[in-house]
Amino acid sequence: MFGQTLIDKVVVMAGIPNKFTFQFEGEHHLRQLIAAGKGGILLSAHLGNWEVAGHLFKRLETRINIVMFDGEHERIKQYLSTVTGERNVNVIVIKDDLSHIYAINDALSNNELVCMHADRFLEGNKTETALFLGSNARFPAGPFLLAATFRVPVSLVFAFKESATHYHLFATPPREYHGRRKQGVQEAVQDFVHVMEEKVRQYPEQWFNYYDFWE
Repeated sequence: MFGQTLIDKVVVMAGIPNKFTFQFEGEHHLRQLIAAGKGGILLSAHLGNWEVAGHLFKRLETRINIVMFDGEHERIKQYLSTVTGERNVNVIVIKDDLSHIYAINDALSNNELVCMHADRFLEGNKTETALFLGSNARFPAGPFLLAATFRVPVSLVFAFKESATHYHLFATPPREYHGRRKQGVQEAVQDFVHVMEEKVRQYPEQWFNYYDFWE
Protein backbone atom coordinates (compact mmCIF):
# COMPACT_ATOMS: atom_id res chain seq x y z
CA MET A 1 0.00 0.00 0.00
CA PHE A 2 2.84 2.39 0.81
CA GLY A 3 4.41 1.71 -2.60
CA GLN A 4 1.09 2.30 -4.34
CA THR A 5 0.58 5.66 -2.64
CA LEU A 6 4.11 6.74 -3.62
CA ILE A 7 3.38 5.96 -7.27
CA ASP A 8 0.00 7.71 -7.04
CA LYS A 9 1.73 10.75 -5.55
CA VAL A 10 4.08 11.08 -8.52
CA VAL A 11 1.28 10.54 -11.05
CA VAL A 12 -0.98 13.20 -9.50
CA MET A 13 1.74 15.78 -8.86
CA ALA A 14 3.26 15.35 -12.33
CA GLY A 15 -0.10 15.83 -14.02
CA ILE A 16 0.20 12.47 -15.79
CA PRO A 17 -3.15 11.50 -17.40
CA ASN A 18 -4.94 9.11 -15.05
CA LYS A 19 -8.32 7.74 -14.01
CA PHE A 20 -8.20 8.89 -10.40
CA THR A 21 -11.45 10.05 -8.80
CA PHE A 22 -11.72 12.02 -5.57
CA GLN A 23 -14.39 12.45 -2.95
CA PHE A 24 -14.08 15.64 -0.87
CA GLU A 25 -15.77 15.20 2.49
CA GLY A 26 -15.68 18.47 4.38
CA GLU A 27 -14.38 20.73 1.63
CA HIS A 28 -17.02 23.24 2.73
CA HIS A 29 -15.31 23.35 6.12
CA LEU A 30 -12.11 24.57 4.47
CA ARG A 31 -13.98 27.13 2.39
CA GLN A 32 -15.68 28.31 5.59
CA LEU A 33 -12.25 28.61 7.21
CA ILE A 34 -10.91 30.72 4.34
CA ALA A 35 -14.03 32.90 4.28
CA ALA A 36 -13.48 33.80 7.95
CA GLY A 37 -10.50 35.90 6.79
CA LYS A 38 -8.16 34.93 9.65
CA GLY A 39 -6.00 32.39 7.88
CA GLY A 40 -5.96 28.83 9.14
CA ILE A 41 -3.86 25.85 10.18
CA LEU A 42 -4.32 22.42 8.61
CA LEU A 43 -2.95 19.54 10.66
CA SER A 44 -2.35 16.07 9.26
CA ALA A 45 -0.21 12.99 9.91
CA HIS A 46 1.81 10.30 8.17
CA LEU A 47 -1.51 8.66 7.50
CA GLY A 48 -2.94 8.17 4.03
CA ASN A 49 -1.54 10.24 1.17
CA TRP A 50 -1.06 13.83 2.25
CA GLU A 51 0.63 14.84 -1.01
CA VAL A 52 -2.48 13.98 -2.98
CA ALA A 53 -4.59 16.10 -0.64
CA GLY A 54 -2.14 18.99 -0.68
CA HIS A 55 -1.88 19.00 -4.46
CA LEU A 56 -5.66 19.10 -4.81
CA PHE A 57 -6.12 21.91 -2.31
CA LYS A 58 -5.40 24.31 -5.16
CA ARG A 59 -9.19 24.06 -5.69
CA LEU A 60 -9.48 26.31 -2.66
CA GLU A 61 -7.89 29.18 -4.59
CA THR A 62 -5.80 30.44 -1.70
CA ARG A 63 -2.09 30.37 -0.98
CA ILE A 64 -0.95 27.26 0.86
CA ASN A 65 2.20 27.01 2.99
CA ILE A 66 3.72 23.69 4.03
CA VAL A 67 5.94 23.65 7.12
CA MET A 68 8.76 21.11 6.98
CA PHE A 69 12.23 20.37 8.31
CA ASP A 70 15.21 21.51 6.24
CA GLY A 71 17.09 18.72 4.49
CA GLU A 72 14.27 16.23 5.03
CA HIS A 73 14.91 13.62 2.35
CA GLU A 74 16.44 16.38 0.24
CA ARG A 75 17.72 14.14 -2.53
CA ILE A 76 14.33 12.46 -2.93
CA LYS A 77 12.58 15.82 -3.04
CA GLN A 78 15.02 17.10 -5.66
CA TYR A 79 14.43 14.04 -7.80
CA LEU A 80 10.65 14.33 -7.45
CA SER A 81 10.78 18.00 -8.47
CA THR A 82 12.47 17.00 -11.74
CA VAL A 83 9.56 14.63 -12.39
CA THR A 84 6.65 16.60 -11.04
CA GLY A 85 7.83 20.18 -11.42
CA GLU A 86 7.64 22.76 -8.65
CA ARG A 87 4.85 22.38 -6.13
CA ASN A 88 1.98 24.79 -6.23
CA VAL A 89 2.72 25.73 -2.62
CA ASN A 90 5.13 27.77 -0.53
CA VAL A 91 7.49 25.83 1.76
CA ILE A 92 8.28 27.26 5.19
CA VAL A 93 11.45 25.64 6.54
CA ILE A 94 11.77 25.07 10.30
CA LYS A 95 15.01 26.72 11.46
CA ASP A 96 16.86 27.03 14.75
CA ASP A 97 16.64 30.82 14.65
CA LEU A 98 12.81 30.55 14.81
CA SER A 99 12.45 32.62 11.64
CA HIS A 100 9.77 30.17 10.55
CA ILE A 101 7.49 31.55 13.29
CA TYR A 102 7.54 34.96 11.59
CA ALA A 103 6.89 33.35 8.21
CA ILE A 104 3.89 31.48 9.64
CA ASN A 105 2.61 34.67 11.25
CA ASP A 106 2.90 36.53 7.93
CA ALA A 107 1.06 33.75 6.10
CA LEU A 108 -1.81 33.70 8.59
CA SER A 109 -2.02 37.50 8.53
CA ASN A 110 -2.50 37.27 4.76
CA ASN A 111 -5.42 34.81 5.19
CA GLU A 112 -3.31 31.93 3.91
CA LEU A 113 -3.37 28.27 4.98
CA VAL A 114 -0.46 26.75 6.90
CA CYS A 115 -0.16 22.95 6.73
CA MET A 116 1.95 20.68 8.91
CA HIS A 117 2.20 17.16 10.26
CA ALA A 118 1.51 16.76 13.98
CA ASP A 119 2.43 13.12 14.62
CA ARG A 120 6.25 13.05 14.57
CA PHE A 121 8.98 14.94 16.39
CA LEU A 122 12.76 15.19 16.37
CA GLU A 123 14.62 14.15 19.51
CA GLY A 124 15.15 17.15 21.75
CA ASN A 125 11.98 18.91 20.65
CA LYS A 126 9.19 19.61 23.13
CA THR A 127 6.41 17.03 23.14
CA GLU A 128 2.95 16.47 24.55
CA THR A 129 1.97 13.03 25.85
CA ALA A 130 -1.48 11.63 25.14
CA LEU A 131 -3.24 8.29 25.37
CA PHE A 132 -3.30 6.89 21.83
CA LEU A 133 -4.82 3.47 21.06
CA GLY A 134 -4.54 2.47 24.69
CA SER A 135 -0.98 3.55 25.53
CA ASN A 136 0.88 6.82 26.06
CA ALA A 137 2.46 8.31 22.95
CA ARG A 138 4.38 11.54 22.43
CA PHE A 139 3.34 14.16 19.90
CA PRO A 140 5.27 17.28 18.83
CA ALA A 141 4.18 20.27 20.88
CA GLY A 142 4.97 22.78 18.13
CA PRO A 143 1.88 22.47 15.88
CA PHE A 144 -0.51 22.60 18.83
CA LEU A 145 1.33 25.50 20.46
CA LEU A 146 1.04 27.44 17.19
CA ALA A 147 -2.70 26.73 17.08
CA ALA A 148 -3.17 27.99 20.64
CA THR A 149 -0.87 30.98 20.20
CA PHE A 150 -2.20 32.35 16.93
CA ARG A 151 -5.82 31.46 17.74
CA VAL A 152 -6.77 30.87 14.13
CA PRO A 153 -9.19 28.19 12.90
CA VAL A 154 -7.69 24.68 12.81
CA SER A 155 -8.90 21.80 10.62
CA LEU A 156 -7.60 18.23 10.53
CA VAL A 157 -7.16 16.91 6.99
CA PHE A 158 -6.45 13.45 5.56
CA ALA A 159 -6.60 11.67 2.20
CA PHE A 160 -7.02 7.88 1.94
CA LYS A 161 -6.80 5.44 -0.94
CA GLU A 162 -10.05 3.44 -1.16
CA SER A 163 -9.50 1.59 -4.43
CA ALA A 164 -6.91 1.43 -7.21
CA THR A 165 -8.08 4.76 -8.58
CA HIS A 166 -10.23 6.43 -5.89
CA TYR A 167 -9.24 8.70 -2.99
CA HIS A 168 -11.37 9.93 -0.10
CA LEU A 169 -10.40 13.29 1.39
CA PHE A 170 -11.55 14.42 4.83
CA ALA A 171 -11.52 17.82 6.57
CA THR A 172 -12.93 18.42 10.04
CA PRO A 173 -14.99 21.50 11.01
CA PRO A 174 -12.58 24.33 11.91
CA ARG A 175 -12.08 25.02 15.59
CA GLU A 176 -10.20 27.75 17.44
CA TYR A 177 -8.30 27.05 20.66
CA HIS A 178 -8.78 29.92 23.10
CA GLY A 179 -8.27 30.09 26.84
CA ARG A 180 -4.92 29.89 28.56
CA ARG A 181 -2.23 28.65 26.24
CA LYS A 182 -1.52 25.34 28.02
CA GLN A 183 -5.22 24.51 28.07
CA GLY A 184 -5.51 25.34 24.39
CA VAL A 185 -2.55 23.10 23.55
CA GLN A 186 -4.00 20.15 25.46
CA GLU A 187 -7.42 20.58 23.84
CA ALA A 188 -5.81 20.70 20.39
CA VAL A 189 -3.80 17.53 21.13
CA GLN A 190 -6.89 15.67 22.33
CA ASP A 191 -8.89 16.65 19.24
CA PHE A 192 -6.04 15.54 16.98
CA VAL A 193 -5.55 12.23 18.79
CA HIS A 194 -9.28 11.49 18.71
CA VAL A 195 -9.53 11.96 14.94
CA MET A 196 -6.23 10.18 14.27
CA GLU A 197 -7.36 7.14 16.29
CA GLU A 198 -10.59 7.05 14.29
CA LYS A 199 -8.73 7.17 10.95
CA VAL A 200 -6.07 4.63 11.96
CA ARG A 201 -8.80 2.16 12.88
CA GLN A 202 -10.61 2.88 9.61
CA TYR A 203 -7.48 2.66 7.40
CA PRO A 204 -4.91 0.63 9.41
CA GLU A 205 -2.81 -0.28 6.36
CA GLN A 206 -2.31 3.39 5.51
CA TRP A 207 -0.62 4.50 8.73
CA PHE A 208 2.92 4.88 7.42
CA ASN A 209 4.59 5.56 10.75
CA TYR A 210 7.77 3.52 10.74
CA TYR A 211 9.35 4.27 14.11
CA ASP A 212 8.73 3.53 17.80
CA PHE A 213 5.61 5.52 18.44
CA TRP A 214 4.68 4.55 21.99
CA GLU A 215 6.66 5.15 25.16
